[in-house]
Amino acid sequence: MWLKPDEILSEDQVKSALSLVIKDGIASQAMGILTGGAFLVAFAVKLGASNFVIGLLAAIGPLSQLLQLPSIFLVEKLRNRRAITVFAAGVSRVCWLAVALIPFVFGAKIGIAVLLVALVLVSALGAVGGCSWNSWMRDLIPQGILGSFFSKRMRISTGVGVALSIAAAAYLDIWKKLSPQHEIEGYSILFFAGFVAGAIGLYFLARTPEKAMPAQAERVPVFRLIAQPFRDGNFRKLIAFMSSWNFAVNLAGPFFMVYMLKRLGMAMSVIIALSIVSQVMNFLFLRVWGRYTDRFSNKSVLAICGPLFIFSILAWTFTTMPEKYFLTMPLLVLIHVVMGLSSAGVSLASGNISMKLAPEGQATAYLAANTITNSVAAGIAPILGGLFADFFSTKELAWTLEYTSAAEKLTLPTLNLQQWDFFFAIAFLIGIYALHRLSMVEEAGQVDEKIVAQELVAEVRSHVRLLSSAEGLWQMVSFPFSIIRGLSGRIRPKANAKTNFNKDSGQ
Repeated sequence: MWLKPDEILSEDQVKSALSLVIKDGIASQAMGILTGGAFLVAFAVKLGASNFVIGLLAAIGPLSQLLQLPSIFLVEKLRNRRAITVFAAGVSRVCWLAVALIPFVFGAKIGIAVLLVALVLVSALGAVGGCSWNSWMRDLIPQGILGSFFSKRMRISTGVGVALSIAAAAYLDIWKKLSPQHEIEGYSILFFAGFVAGAIGLYFLARTPEKAMPAQAERVPVFRLIAQPFRDGNFRKLIAFMSSWNFAVNLAGPFFMVYMLKRLGMAMSVIIALSIVSQVMNFLFLRVWGRYTDRFSNKSVLAICGPLFIFSILAWTFTTMPEKYFLTMPLLVLIHVVMGLSSAGVSLASGNISMKLAPEGQATAYLAANTITNSVAAGIAPILGGLFADFFSTKELAWTLEYTSAAEKLTLPTLNLQQWDFFFAIAFLIGIYALHRLSMVEEAGQVDEKIVAQELVAEVRSHVRLLSSAEGLWQMVSFPFSIIRGLSGRIRPKANAKTNFNKDSGQ
């Protein structure tokens, strides 16, 4: 009864819900930072995981999203999205306790197996909860502030994530110095802290109200529900873009850190510092992209951010020539800057455009169909990447320019592909195809990307002028602590969005 949906949500209830969704986003981001990304990959490497296992770890999350298909049936049957989300998320987050115990209870080989099983459970339950959460948010968040709201949620979460990344990296360095023989146990403490953060987020989720799903005139079989998005020509084009895009990104993305650890031989603290650079840029541009998605369109933002991100993947192939050289570190910094600002726009706009193109009342089936197809592509890609890494380990493609005279011979390496470089290049080509598929999608209010690019250039110039001033320097020093100070404030939608609330829609 406590988690029972409400037939109508008042304006005050929706405003309170927006604040709770923000707080859950912060807690979930904290859990994700402490239990995933660089720390999870490093933990697996310490356990002795191979390239294939690393690829498998990256594939578990996307492939588990196939469970959204039966989740649609569960949502339509129970029609209580909050209860489904809270239960699934609660059990999922408990699994991190098992991961935290691996160094204390299991050996390395058994530990890898336990890690894989735990991640399967985490991801499977996350898929069930994610299906109901997407539909819940689609009916809860007013459409007029969708872009700005989620950009604010992601921006605050990213700020907290940056602070946690710095603290966690510093903690691991100190732990390694004080107890080098027990380095892997230090990761267990991070995973336990992630569990605590997840439990806090669960509390906020349980308090967030839900508007009751509209009554169905007739019960539609689940397979007919899932087929509806594929009969919608425009949404089918969106699915084609999203699936090809996710394949490209997940073919390369899971191996960036492995590449830096093994190929470039970089220290963990340097890798975390680069990831923080990316997160800072992500934070700075989330506000920009959120405003642009509301002002122009999600597709326009994707048309700007997509090429930037794809070319950043290709740039990884130039970080060695064929080994580290004087431009390696500057290029890595540039790559992380561009990937950070572009991934902010891609993440925000791709999520928003899916919600926007999903018809009201049918969001569960539409968003689940999109997630399922994306998950198949994103799940297959890192497995192939792990296999490719071993296959290409003895392969090399070099393109060298030579100038020979009577007195000297000058050699200039222009391209050198080895191991991971090959599928970085392949991912780039698939990404170009994905952007072609994006051009076919129609979205109401879409604007030519040239106009968005002009606005972006003006925005960047204003940021550069700000950062070059004394006030700008102070903002850089105080980041991200200013974000943490602002968390106590109440999250409210824009004043001009009040007209989006009405008794019929609950928005």
